[in-house]
Amino acid sequence: MAKRALAKPTEAELAILRVLWERGPSTVREVTEALRDARGTGYTTALKLLQIMTEKGLVRRNDSARSHVFEASAPAEATQRQLVGDLLDKAFGGSARQLVMQALAAKPAGPDELAAIRRLLDELERESGK
Repeated sequence: MAKRALAKPTEAELAILRVLWERGPSTVREVTEALRDARGTGYTTALKLLQIMTEKGLVRRNDSARSHVFEASAPAEATQRQLVGDLLDKAFGGSARQLVMQALAAKPAGPDELAAIRRLLDELERESGK
């Protein structure tokens, strides 16, 4: 059976997903508190977004307790991979080289990030040589 594509989250939905990935399963109040300072998100806005995200399959809701608890349906890496894949195709014509060049030009990587990128490139090179 074919793997179903994840729904594409909006910017506001991504902010909520980041909270859920960092904190784990959370109530609407906990999500609201995490977003209040950075985004000014109120309780009803967070609740509505979480309801929409549940319908889209981005989050799962556990309603066994009095306060509903929400958790991300997919790990951060899967969602990031999908978003990067879409960007790669739409903006860079499928060229990973162009995407990486523009990403590094837009926001230069620090020494730790560059070392991690080098390790990844070395690993990919070894795997392609097999």
